[in-house]
Amino acid sequence: MQNSHNNMTDEYDDEDYGPSKSEIKRQMLARQDLAKTLSELSSEQIKSLPVDEKMKEKLLETEKIRSFGAIKRHKLFLGKLMRALDEEEIAAIEARLEAIKGVNKVEIAKFHHLERLRDDLLAHDARLTQLINENPNSDLQNLRTLIRNARKEKADNKPPKAFREIFQILKALENMKQSPLVDEDEVEE
Repeated sequence: MQNSHNNMTDEYDDEDYGPSKSEIKRQMLARQDLAKTLSELSSEQIKSLPVDEKMKEKLLETEKIRSFGAIKRHKLFLGKLMRALDEEEIAAIEARLEAIKGVNKVEIAKFHHLERLRDDLLAHDARLTQLINENPNSDLQNLRTLIRNARKEKADNKPPKAFREIFQILKALENMKQSPLVDEDEVEE
């Protein structure tokens, strides 16, 4: 009798039962999280995703929804749509998402660099002279006035209007340059 029981056990061990309920639930939750992440992207980023037009349309609808409950239901619906995709499609979406995150890291590094440059300009007069020398074709005389105004705003505890304008001028100056102001090693991984 014991012999036949061992044969049955061996027979079942050789069969493939597929993923367990727990594994299926983990996959479902991972796709739900991916759908939530995708729905929070900008419309331009969503349009760059390797998904069909219906999915892009549904992802773009998320920003139009205002009610908390409706947003939650919509994201659950997106997760359901994501479960219909195969592993290759999910891998392609995840690869694009990583590329988007990489671009964001570069943008954040540029932003931080411009903030440091603005702080240097406010703290050291010599930094403005250096900036003018680095950009001989740019009219930076307005910048000198904005720096003076920003210092005065800070001393008088006023809203930082000139402070923000300095940042916008530096940003425009960077966009005019051919080479970026950020070193590659400033981009954190």
